[in-house]
Amino acid sequence: MPLEFPLFPEAASTTAGQVDALYLFLIAVSALFSFLIAASVIYCAVRFRRRSPDEVGGTFHANLLMEVTWTIIPLFIVLGVFFWGARVFFNQRYAPPDALEITGIAKQWMWKFQHPDGRREINEIHVPVGQPVRIQLISQDVIHDLFLPSFRVKTDVLPGRYTDLWFEATKAGSYHLFCAEYCGAEHSRMIGQVVVMEPGEYESWLAGGAATSRPPAEVGAELFVQLTCNTCHTESASGRGPILRGLVGSEVRLSDGRTVEVDDAYLRESILEPASKVVAGFQPIMPTYKGQISEENVLKLIAYIKSLSVGREATPEAVTAAGAPAEISPEETP
Repeated sequence: MPLEFPLFPEAASTTAGQVDALYLFLIAVSALFSFLIAASVIYCAVRFRRRSPDEVGGTFHANLLMEVTWTIIPLFIVLGVFFWGARVFFNQRYAPPDALEITGIAKQWMWKFQHPDGRREINEIHVPVGQPVRIQLISQDVIHDLFLPSFRVKTDVLPGRYTDLWFEATKAGSYHLFCAEYCGAEHSRMIGQVVVMEPGEYESWLAGGAATSRPPAEVGAELFVQLTCNTCHTESASGRGPILRGLVGSEVRLSDGRTVEVDDAYLRESILEPASKVVAGFQPIMPTYKGQISEENVLKLIAYIKSLSVGREATPEAVTAAGAPAEISPEETP
């Protein structure tokens, strides 16, 4: 039975072909110039070798045409590779606006993912085929790296900073997921899989976990009350903290005169280190929650605050009355 040894992992995303084409072009150019240089060295070594002990070398004059040729041709090749690579980079960097948002937390030594409806997974991600998927990532301890070979995407996952990657799967199946950054003794065990399903099957899979999953914004609303955030961040302009409704996506002026955009990174910093960027007109009285809540619950609080900006918020009063209190820092173990 012949051995199967594919040159690349299976290409299963919309950008995989772009990455492979650029890679093959670079290999072809490298091979061509390597051959030309090696052939030139051999030709010159034979053609201009010393044939007798008393033979003296001749004088050569510069050839302007040759000098210009071997300068211009590599220049255009390098510029072409630059613009081609930049196009592939931007295609991979910026997710479409309709992408499915999934959050991911890396920790020694596992991956934790959560879907918009609250469904949680460990070392596994279920996604629909033909749907752009954006994964927002952060590390709970050291630097990790999420690598999906079949989709040709990877990104560092850093402690204290949000990173993300996106892909759109083109065929159903199961695909490898790796940590590509050495992160400790059990690094080799930090693996998993992406399960790509047909849209109907994906919806059925989501529905199967509806009884045990709750949307992050709903849990975040409960945390908002438990942490007494609602005592300062009210709907009234007289509150001791800024009004959060409609805040995400806007720009706020800080007490030091700077202007910043309110995004996920700003919200996280404001929760964990509130004194670092105080909004103009307010006092630095907010306590820090650093070390008191997990990264997972920070994401849930952010999901709740973001829900206030899109008009489909889960009010703290409603969700508190409807269910049990949220756990402040749930942790899973492999």
